[in-house]
Amino acid sequence: METAEWTAVDRYITDRLIPPDAVLDEVVASREAAGLPAIGVSPPQGKLLQLLAQAQQARNILEIGTLAGYSTLWLARALPPDGRLVTLEAEPRHAAVARANFQRAGLAARIELRVGPALETLPQLAAAGRGPFDFIFIDADKENYPAYWEWSLRLARPGTLIVADNVVRNGALADPHSADPRVQAMRRLHELLAGEARVSATTLQTVGSKGYDGFTLARVQADAP
Repeated sequence: METAEWTAVDRYITDRLIPPDAVLDEVVASREAAGLPAIGVSPPQGKLLQLLAQAQQARNILEIGTLAGYSTLWLARALPPDGRLVTLEAEPRHAAVARANFQRAGLAARIELRVGPALETLPQLAAAGRGPFDFIFIDADKENYPAYWEWSLRLARPGTLIVADNVVRNGALADPHSADPRVQAMRRLHELLAGEARVSATTLQTVGSKGYDGFTLARVQADAP
């Protein structure tokens, strides 16, 4: 795997297409200072999420997995002034770092951060009638992606775009014998998508500073239950 070359290309893209951003740089610095894992999206991936949300004309965004809030801020910046983003984070320590970053970015009023396991907070959102969401981004614990997908579909509407990160697993997605539960979860996710007539979906392989992985994109075509 040509990771050094992939990283160099990511740097080239970032230097030319993504203007310097002190706020986002501070998010990365805060994550490093707090000792949080370096598992967030890269700058080109963050810009991709923002462009997708803008193309979607999203006014109501759901994010499953916050970490330090890097992808959250990319998405929140895609919203109109009266738009709202709900982000779900299981770890209180991660949530504390993210909240400080939202305040620093001046977007705290636009972002609602709910702390707790997403399989507890997602039913709460549904019970409170917080959907439907126009754009949903899944980037949390991989073993639960099939369940997150099912909840995302419940919280969607016709036209909603659902994006899931880290689905290719360094190519292991194609290995039916993998003993990694994260890989098996991604294979289950694709089985669910393949059997779901209400969505149109594809998965794109990606390379870059984050290594070899990929995104799944699914557009809801018909009413979700």
